[in-house]
Amino acid sequence: MFLHGTSRINDAGHLEIGGCDVTELKAEYGTPLYIVDEQLVRRRCREYMDAFAASGLGFQVAYASKAFSVMAMCRLADEEGLSLDVVSDGELYTALQAGFPAERIHFHGNNKTPDEIEMALDARIGCFVVDNLVELELLQAIAAEKNQTVNVLLRVTPGVEAHAHHAYAATGQTDSKFGFDIGNGSAQEAVRLASSKANLKLLGVHSHIGSQIFETEGFQLAVERVAGFARKVKEELGIEFSVVNLGGGFGIRYVEGDTPLQVSEYVAAITDAVKTHFAGIGSKLPEIWVEPGRSIVGDAGTTLYTIGTSKEIPGVRKYVAVDGGMTDNPRPALYESKYEAVLANRAGEQPEETVSIAGKCCESGDMLIWDVELPKAESGDLLAVACTGAYNYSMASNYNRIRRPAVVFVQNGQSDLVVKRESHGDIIANDIVPARIAKQPVTK
Repeated sequence: MFLHGTSRINDAGHLEIGGCDVTELKAEYGTPLYIVDEQLVRRRCREYMDAFAASGLGFQVAYASKAFSVMAMCRLADEEGLSLDVVSDGELYTALQAGFPAERIHFHGNNKTPDEIEMALDARIGCFVVDNLVELELLQAIAAEKNQTVNVLLRVTPGVEAHAHHAYAATGQTDSKFGFDIGNGSAQEAVRLASSKANLKLLGVHSHIGSQIFETEGFQLAVERVAGFARKVKEELGIEFSVVNLGGGFGIRYVEGDTPLQVSEYVAAITDAVKTHFAGIGSKLPEIWVEPGRSIVGDAGTTLYTIGTSKEIPGVRKYVAVDGGMTDNPRPALYESKYEAVLANRAGEQPEETVSIAGKCCESGDMLIWDVELPKAESGDLLAVACTGAYNYSMASNYNRIRRPAVVFVQNGQSDLVVKRESHGDIIANDIVPARIAKQPVTK
């Protein structure tokens, strides 16, 4: 397994993250356990902030909280000077409860409910990213009722199809559930309508072309398309964009063969393209916003499991089962995502066999890794799966009524619990048994 951030194999032959021996973390917190390398998260935040500061452009780096939304992460993002994007009332509530400054919160989503819009307006968040005409009219109506003027960006689809791993991760193409299409004229009409609304202040546009992208060409082409659109809007409507949000999608290394660029390379390509293609369109270059999520927390996360049973099918494969699975990491089932792993309590030993890691859910598709080389695994060994910081905790479920894991932040030899492991009581906390069936059966 490739070691990210502060991860290393210590003198005991154990995996160590943030100066914490994972065998000790298991003893204290149990498994499955999400372990977050706080130092690496902070380093990634600073790489973005420093790279944009060096560009000379105005900017905001908004952490995409959908990747991993807990109060401690919101506090960390605030400490590092990032803004925050949210896509639901739950993510917004988490941010507000964590004390994140509302004026640096951006609200996304293709189907914001009236209640969510009211909640965001009452909090006086910094910006709405408007996705469609229904939302545009709804936001104007509610803002007018509250006598507020709100900042908006219009999400546009530039017709750029990013080189995403899975079709579900590509969002910038014309056939997408998101945004106004530049090519068919709907984006320009949305600009005209938004600029006419008394309670909406149009800042500019938002474009997101996909996820897990390993090259810069897609971002550069998106900038070119959005700049062409901005020029047309300026010439035909007399409207200038003061903000252009270019989304996220910056890739990370999950397995051998993944070739992400350095943060500084992505940022330089984007900012250079902005300087080239937006020159002369308006009175000044627009402020650039981006929304990294996975690239901030993805490779900083490791999930620790305890190995239980195994099953060998001669001539076919050997299955090794862990005490988690698709409930804490549904991405292999959803996206055919690949991962690397190591026996965390025997990390210094050489591999002896190729096995497949199975989860404990009652689903044949509950497989975490197909074909990984490990030392001969025994019941009670610890398996660490790397790069699970993004879209793992946030997608976790209670399927089979399995309790969701705890989350710990580790740094400088210290571990801090940031999410408690769910209890059995938590599982039934919202259950209600109607009175008509609440009577206990008579036993004979």
